[in-house]
Amino acid sequence: MEHVYVIHYHEIALKGRNRALFLRQLQKNICRATKVSIGQVKIASGRLIVEIAALPTKNRDVSNFAAQNLETSNFSSPRNDIKLALRRVFGISSFASAVLVKADYDEIQNAIKTFILPSLEVFSTFAIAASRGDKQFAMTSHDLEVKLGDFIRTEFGKKVDLTHPEVTFYVEIFQGGALVYIDKIPGAGGLPVGTQPKVAVLLSGGIDSPVAAYRVMKRGAPVLGVHFHSHPFTSRASIDKVKELARILASYGGLNKLYLIPFADAQKIIVQKTAPKYRVLLYRRLMLRIAEQIAARENALGLATGESIGQVASQTIENLRVINAAAQLPVFRPLIGYDKEEIIAEAKKIGTFEISILPHDDCCTVFMPKNPATRARLIDVEGEEANIDIAALMRSTLAQCEEMIIKI
Repeated sequence: MEHVYVIHYHEIALKGRNRALFLRQLQKNICRATKVSIGQVKIASGRLIVEIAALPTKNRDVSNFAAQNLETSNFSSPRNDIKLALRRVFGISSFASAVLVKADYDEIQNAIKTFILPSLEVFSTFAIAASRGDKQFAMTSHDLEVKLGDFIRTEFGKKVDLTHPEVTFYVEIFQGGALVYIDKIPGAGGLPVGTQPKVAVLLSGGIDSPVAAYRVMKRGAPVLGVHFHSHPFTSRASIDKVKELARILASYGGLNKLYLIPFADAQKIIVQKTAPKYRVLLYRRLMLRIAEQIAARENALGLATGESIGQVASQTIENLRVINAAAQLPVFRPLIGYDKEEIIAEAKKIGTFEISILPHDDCCTVFMPKNPATRARLIDVEGEEANIDIAALMRSTLAQCEEMIIKI
């Protein structure tokens, strides 16, 4: 018998001939998150199994072992919590702490009696959910459910409740063994990071862009953080916040580098030489151009922002069109149809909200005009840009950028 974690996936199962590629990437990501060796993460018949520890033999205190270890592994990790690590691996739909035994009825029954039941608190109703992936196993799923249910009912005096059970015992038969467990823990879902090319995300210190970065990573793309700041015209608060936000995003396995771009000098020139109502659009267009240069350095094939339609003046459809025209790479906006409440809810879920709401001065609010354009025309904005040496601004700004490796 072994103590393992069983990993389930959903979207990967819909892949065709390249499913193995997605599974191998998920395997690598699990190893990176949990610090186990590649040999401890097995791909097995529609699931992955993370080997943790051998269970004790009969002459040891198995009840105490079950109570302590089925829910909190003694696994060695920098975060000291394998469950937290697995929760943050994209591609996992759910996982569970399980007992791995031979595909034999007596072994399964013994695992429930010896290791699962002692780890439970008081309960009175239960259900059995069995699946037989290996058709060589002698019993059908239904027969296995009935026999195990009768065992728990008569041996321990519990009642069967198939509608609202207090505890569900899961049994999975597959080629190579049987898994027994009680709790399915939701995973992050999506696709494994690394199955898509890298994307450069314009990462501010606000609520929206970290959620956009999370959404891009959830679709399998590693992200590169690019932060524009206006220090010394503003404090370093946005820089400090973005560093912390980058660390939180890095814990999901998809961000390991952050570029800090000083933008104040470029803003001064735009303020001096262009009409006030177009300032923010000109800022955003220059940001996209600079982010593209960073993307080229890092072999990123797209850009992403936290913009959504109509949220602020620069995010009307007309203005987004004008901003987009400055970019050669595709610009992804994962939050394009979200409202603010939906974005806040997701920020709270992924752990970035409390950092994002700390006060700071955003670079785009520096020299903010009283009446920004809401329905700009590209011809007018390009006319304003003709007053600026865009290439020189890009060179001078990029020469001052700072590159950081994000460690967790």
